[in-house]
Amino acid sequence: MDHGTDRDTPLSSTAAPAASPAGPTGAGRIPLAVVVVDRDGLVTHWSRGARRLFGTDKEEAIGRPVADLLPVSGAFPESEDPYPYASYDSSDDLGADLEASLDGHLSYPAAGRARLTVPGRDRTDVLWWAYPLVGPGSERLLVLAADAGALAREDPAALAVERIAPGFALHTDFPGADQLARRLPEILPSMSVGESARIVAQVLELGYPVLEFSQNDRVPVTPDWGVPRRDERRARRERAARAAAAGRPLPPGPLDGAGRPGDRTHRQAAEDAEDAEDLEYAAVRERLEFLNEISGRIGTSLDLAQTIGEVSRAVVPRFTDVAGTYLREQVVAGEGFPEGVPDTTTMWHRVALEHTDEPGRWDDVVPVGEAMPFPAHTPFFQCMTTGEPVLVPRITEEMGHAIASQFEKRDIRPLITGRSMLVVPLKARNVVLGFMILLRHPERPVFNDMDRVTGAELAARAGLVLDNARMYTYQENVAETLQDSMLPHIPAHMTGCDIATRYLPGTLLGRVGGDWFDAVKLPGARTALVVGDVMGHGLNSAAMMGQLRTAVQTMAALDLPPSQLLRNLDDLAQRLGDTYLATCLYAVYDPVAGDLHLANAGHIPPVLVRAADGRSELLDLPTGAPIGVGGVPFEAVRVPVRPGDRLVMCTDGLVEMRGEDIGVGLATLCESAAHPAASMDAACDTVIRALGARGGRKDDVALLMARLNGVAAGQVARWRLALDAAEAGRARAAVREQLHTWGLSALAPTAELLVGELVTNAVRHSRARPVELRLVCGDTLLCEVEDDSHDLPTLLNAGPADESGRGLHVVGTLAREWGTSRTATGKTVWCELTLPRG
Repeated sequence: MDHGTDRDTPLSSTAAPAASPAGPTGAGRIPLAVVVVDRDGLVTHWSRGARRLFGTDKEEAIGRPVADLLPVSGAFPESEDPYPYASYDSSDDLGADLEASLDGHLSYPAAGRARLTVPGRDRTDVLWWAYPLVGPGSERLLVLAADAGALAREDPAALAVERIAPGFALHTDFPGADQLARRLPEILPSMSVGESARIVAQVLELGYPVLEFSQNDRVPVTPDWGVPRRDERRARRERAARAAAAGRPLPPGPLDGAGRPGDRTHRQAAEDAEDAEDLEYAAVRERLEFLNEISGRIGTSLDLAQTIGEVSRAVVPRFTDVAGTYLREQVVAGEGFPEGVPDTTTMWHRVALEHTDEPGRWDDVVPVGEAMPFPAHTPFFQCMTTGEPVLVPRITEEMGHAIASQFEKRDIRPLITGRSMLVVPLKARNVVLGFMILLRHPERPVFNDMDRVTGAELAARAGLVLDNARMYTYQENVAETLQDSMLPHIPAHMTGCDIATRYLPGTLLGRVGGDWFDAVKLPGARTALVVGDVMGHGLNSAAMMGQLRTAVQTMAALDLPPSQLLRNLDDLAQRLGDTYLATCLYAVYDPVAGDLHLANAGHIPPVLVRAADGRSELLDLPTGAPIGVGGVPFEAVRVPVRPGDRLVMCTDGLVEMRGEDIGVGLATLCESAAHPAASMDAACDTVIRALGARGGRKDDVALLMARLNGVAAGQVARWRLALDAAEAGRARAAVREQLHTWGLSALAPTAELLVGELVTNAVRHSRARPVELRLVCGDTLLCEVEDDSHDLPTLLNAGPADESGRGLHVVGTLAREWGTSRTATGKTVWCELTLPRG
């Protein structure tokens, strides 16, 4: 049961029964307090009227024992009560009586009258009714209470307050019982139809609350919305009441046709017209209050799925009993704004279904997630094409059959036939994003024109909220796509090292930043490891990051030394503009030599975890200046490493926290990086958890961790070859023998052919130094030939009569990859072959 409703419900008296014509004609209107108590004696609903009457706010009342909230003392002595009925309870403690009903001491309705003492206010004369409730719900007591003194204040001409007592009468005792039964649910908290019907049925069976003036005169308490009368009418009627009390003539009524004051019949007709206008004003105010409440309950999140759920739950059960939400395919997919008017081919996705029926009744017939078009003859098509609400007072058998025809083997007719239906469009910027199908149970009043207006306003507000969520979802998808395109997908294993990475956006609303990492394959089985950070956030920083990352990849492929690479990167940043600065850490790992060659441009230092003893340390590197400063030299250092050592590189967003020295974050980074881990991913997660537990992170985070496995000495073979054409044959023989030793005889024919071509070319172009041949057996079979010529070979288009120019074509055809790179003394030409499986 939803106890979120908070209405004032006044008592309005009707005419006394025909059997007692001498009874009072009215008892005025007074606010009615509504309290619901559960089986444990705790308050689960506390209306605004209860707050005014008992002096306790709703937030303080919910969940407290009912006996603590009703401070009644000094009840009227029984001797002062001229009408002691069996239902009238003159207990000294209202709270205790209500609590006793929960213990089984009260199995029938009770009513009473007592004095209420509230600090800072005169003692209040309280009338109350208590209904014990039974059934599957947790509610066990419904309490209604009213200020009896308000009767005299509202209508001094009414009977003396002391003569009024609360009582009960079955609804069958009064004419117009149907109207009372319809209004009775309005005093209850907002709840599902089934729960409301259960409680109303019990109240009807136990008896209506009444005001008793004598043993023969009883006036039923009619629940109303409690809309205050307009000031001018209240003032006019108060003047009339004061005049009557003073014995002066009543104010004249409307003028008759001759211009004379009208009689009481005309005045009564005018008052009836005013009452009718009051009812209309009450209905309008209730709709406005409903829309205001709905507006506060939807749009609490920019998540599209959560927003859809909020919109559906907001209207059920208060406005409707079934709410189905459909959205266009582009909206669900997070794509751009849908264009064009929907037609019979437009696909609509059912994204939410809220109802008060028994669980599972709708799930099999109209499951959430289904996509379908709607034929032109349906009210849904009319709504989506015109953008206006469509009202169907009752779904006839014929219409139910027409709607059900689109559901193939599923029969939806029992779910919709006989119900009232309202279809409202969800629009934004005059484009229909979707629509809601609202259905009411047959026993509820049908949707009317005022409901149509209310539904249209509700849909307009919901459409705006959904469009905001859609736009955010679309922008978030664009940001994620952009970020994914700029962050490389690094393989978990490269030659001689295992790599794991993590990227965390700074905030949920800024998923694009300037942090990046990269791993670039270099000649000689080496790997370049890069981490950088463009200062700032947003798309501009991300665009700058993309340019710098591309430049690093290009210059790394040229096999530039780390210091020279950062120098070139700084020059590029100067040419791009002086708006942005960036830090960068560039490291080259050589698994054969077993060392790291590093250069730093204003970045935080990396952490090296030694495999031998598990000790971690911050590498002492020349700091350098950020990229973009210009005119600052960069230095590189070499650090020896051993197999199993781990290198941790990250951006400052991981270790910096506002109000804390960065040294604390770096110490935490060293400590967490040294923890043993089952895998590289687990090691990354350990670091993220340790640094993230401090909270307060606002910047992006890029983390790269590499386990430096190295290449065993037995997996590398080298030969020095003289500058003699006959050396090509010697090289082929040496390669064949080495591959046999490594168990790679299957590669020997291809490897011999490629080595022969590369050695022949090197011997031909080398000047003085011997040619060097190296084989490295790692993830692939790497063949390298180095000479002292600085001229890089290029592919040529050899004609049929040409005697040369085909060697590199053979290499490019047979090798997995091939390439060239400059060295300090010349060049290296290399190629790779894929190792056999197993």
